[in-house]
Amino acid sequence: MFKKYLSKLEAIIAWSQSILTEKQFIFLSSVLVGITAAFAVIVLKTFAHGVYSFATYINGILKLSFINSILPIAGLLLTVFVVKRVLGGSIEKGTPQILYAVAKKASIIPKKQMYAQIFTSSLTVGLGGSAGLESPIVVTGAAFGSNYAQKYKLSYKDRTLLIGCGVAAGIAAAFNAPIAGVLFAIEFLLVDVSISAFTPIMIAAATGALVSVIALDETVLLNFKQQQDFDFHKIPFYVLLGILTGFVSVYYTRNFRRTEHFFQKLKMNAYKKALLGASILAVLIFIFPTLFGEGYESIKVLADKNPGEILENTLFSKFKDNTWVLLAFVGLTMMLKVFATAITLGSGGNGGNFAPSLFLGSYVGFLFSKAINFTGLTQLPVSNFTMVGMAGILSGLFHAPLTAIFLIAEITGGYSLMLPLMIVASISFAISKRFEKHSMDVKDLVQKGHAFTSNKDTNVLSTLDTTSIIQTDYLTVSPDENLEKLVDLISHSNQVIFAVVDKEQHLLGIVHFNNIREIIFNTYRVKYTLVKDIMATPAEVIYPFNSMETVMNKFERSKMAFLPVIKDEKYFGFISKSVALEAYRSKLKAMTIE
Repeated sequence: MFKKYLSKLEAIIAWSQSILTEKQFIFLSSVLVGITAAFAVIVLKTFAHGVYSFATYINGILKLSFINSILPIAGLLLTVFVVKRVLGGSIEKGTPQILYAVAKKASIIPKKQMYAQIFTSSLTVGLGGSAGLESPIVVTGAAFGSNYAQKYKLSYKDRTLLIGCGVAAGIAAAFNAPIAGVLFAIEFLLVDVSISAFTPIMIAAATGALVSVIALDETVLLNFKQQQDFDFHKIPFYVLLGILTGFVSVYYTRNFRRTEHFFQKLKMNAYKKALLGASILAVLIFIFPTLFGEGYESIKVLADKNPGEILENTLFSKFKDNTWVLLAFVGLTMMLKVFATAITLGSGGNGGNFAPSLFLGSYVGFLFSKAINFTGLTQLPVSNFTMVGMAGILSGLFHAPLTAIFLIAEITGGYSLMLPLMIVASISFAISKRFEKHSMDVKDLVQKGHAFTSNKDTNVLSTLDTTSIIQTDYLTVSPDENLEKLVDLISHSNQVIFAVVDKEQHLLGIVHFNNIREIIFNTYRVKYTLVKDIMATPAEVIYPFNSMETVMNKFERSKMAFLPVIKDEKYFGFISKSVALEAYRSKLKAMTIE
């Protein structure tokens, strides 16, 4: 029955494509992608919230968080089982795969990503794994956009644009924050985008947010309705918070990578690894129940007037009125969150770092403001600092300050905190950028030369293949030949540069026409001057495995228009700087979304 209705819908869309203009069809497509991404959010969020409510109910009866510790073990083992038995033994995790698909796979995302992320992340995070659902949501939305574009044979530009629509709709639906969704898609994904391309992305984000508002219970989403007025006298403390969140972001990034890589390198059965990770996670959650799942409920508690309630159903519940115990609990939870998330993902679970960044930020902001208030120096608005802290960590981890600013502004229900959000997010971003050049989600890909960075030139160059611009048909000369042979070659070809090679094709030097211009008009010197006497050592050489960014850096350092290519220790050809620049311009034009 479902397939029957789906076929009818596909027929209607195909008919629409035949009667609409290209731009009109993209607008329609952005709405459809936005709807599908929103439904993915509804499924994931509803399931995760339902499990959390169940666990909270049981723990309220037992008066201790036993169930919180058991569920993550089941969740991680079930995730591994689904990956092994249903998804072919592997699954691409995290948002970097979107960047890789855009950069290296012509914006083609496998079909299984339309459902694989939903199944696995709902088991991992829904059953208490200490990670976020936003990354799987974003990947799912991107997969919807990519496969929709493939279905209706849209171009690379349009596929990339619809991937951006899926990303924007996913974030917009998850937080009821359409502006943040648009900004995240642009900051995170799109290399270059014209103003006109904003329209489909905005349509998708608005559609995703609208569907979420209609179909999803508001209590499931992270939102705040109360905050105190902004006092400009507190600006120095917001500056300090920005500095603190910047360094905490660096702390999170580095420890997450170390812990995740430790589990990835463990040579053991996938089920044993999941059991090991889940057991450690269970202990952490038993002592610090707020590490369970996304952690959004605890954020709401901290921002409330009675933050001591966060100690309910914990080993420390009888100390909920003790400020020192509360601060110690929050501080320890804050420091352990990175390890809980890394263990969850490294041992086989699926999720992301978006929710953990908000969790960590709220805890940093709360701890900072409470500690300052406790000293008696001044009285800071705790709820404001709790919310602004989220923007600081989000900006520091993902290098997306605009997304961080507008996301928190939208989920707080107003823009009264815009100035402190800008201060904290920008300072945190600057500090994090100083110590971590790339955001944590793309660092591994950048190191492999596969993915986008914040530098547009690097982004474009990373998509180019060095071997495609190597010219192998250049004539060569022997070192023992006189210049008569070289002059003859120059007069009967369009070459201006020649490689000097031996019988085994080893590169000995190069000769450029400009360097022999005065000699070739002297008959005597032409006849009695050998090539080896006037050849020069190349300032740089290129290898086929060099990235295009490396190639362009070599051109910049050498100030040369041509550079020789060495393959298997032998001369292979030349790369012309003009050809490389033309390839860059062509790729940039192809990647610019209009």
